[in-house]
Amino acid sequence: MNLQPLSLHRDRFESGKPTPFAIFDVGGRLLLARGHRFESMGQLEKLIDRDARVDAREFEDRASTIAQARPEQLPAFWDESMGEVGHLLRGAPGSDFTQTLDLASQPLMALIERDPDLAILQTVRAEAVQGSATAYAARHAVHTATAACLAATRLGWSVRERQCVLRTALTMNISMAELQNRLVTQASPVTTLQRAEIQSHPERSAAMLEMAGVTDTDWLDAVRQHHEEDGGTGYPRRPAQVHAVAQLVHSADTFTAKFSPRLRRQPILADAAARLQYQAGKGDAMTAALIKEFGLYPPGCAVRLRSGEVGMVMRRGESASTPRVAVMSDRAGGVLAEPVIRDTAQALHAIAAVIPQAGLKLRVGLEKLIQAMAA
Repeated sequence: MNLQPLSLHRDRFESGKPTPFAIFDVGGRLLLARGHRFESMGQLEKLIDRDARVDAREFEDRASTIAQARPEQLPAFWDESMGEVGHLLRGAPGSDFTQTLDLASQPLMALIERDPDLAILQTVRAEAVQGSATAYAARHAVHTATAACLAATRLGWSVRERQCVLRTALTMNISMAELQNRLVTQASPVTTLQRAEIQSHPERSAAMLEMAGVTDTDWLDAVRQHHEEDGGTGYPRRPAQVHAVAQLVHSADTFTAKFSPRLRRQPILADAAARLQYQAGKGDAMTAALIKEFGLYPPGCAVRLRSGEVGMVMRRGESASTPRVAVMSDRAGGVLAEPVIRDTAQALHAIAAVIPQAGLKLRVGLEKLIQAMAA
């Protein structure tokens, strides 16, 4: 949140008209939801005396800022967006949850649309992300939303359908975020109580959204059904037919989870993850769209070239097997001071294998890699 004193924006409010923004206390707790009507301006002045705040993001065109940003500035916007979504999902949903979620996710959608390759890179490099395990639930929600939104665009879904995809992916696990974070570092098998919590979380997440005032039936149904599968499998209710948004989010959920490590499981390499997802999806259109969007060697995966060089895929290419790679190590294993860009459509620089992220020795940050790609 970007809280500013309400006193700086008093001229934006009028007596008898809906408030254009939500109003918070100095700690960020909601005092009045957007749309509240002041019977007199004296009520507004009392809030100003209490040092009430507004979130400046509500009147910033953040999507426009992202659209106009330099390419090397985008990673910082990603970090900021991830933090905002994480903060929102860690708290209890309030009465203005839909508006707050849409506000927090607007930059995320703008980032995905601005640079899909960088969006995929953020998802695939999940195993390389530094940070507390308590952030896993939020990161995974963003990764799922990224993959699902890209696939929905490839499928030609409408703006409204893509918005439902985004909302569903971000909130599907809102009732079990704490358990998700715990399971990432849990060495022992899932307990009976934990399994029961997992089985019930789709219903509980939907119930939490309803209590927060969500009335969009497509959103609620998709959250309830995001672990269901056509034909009466999955959980918890096993309907014969599953909501399309739920199907797509479920596919994105299982696919992106393959890139994240667990204490008891190493992340799956990108090419193997694509093959496993395709086999599990049995060639359905949603799974196909998801895999085509990522490609066999998606941005973010570490690769070894036929030349012996090692680098990271930065951009998708003309085909699924010919991306552009930023090389970090020479054929003798020496770490390069500056990245070298390779076109893997050339025989000498064709990809020989996907390797674990641990085999990628980085001396430069993501911003420098983006600049090298643009040069």
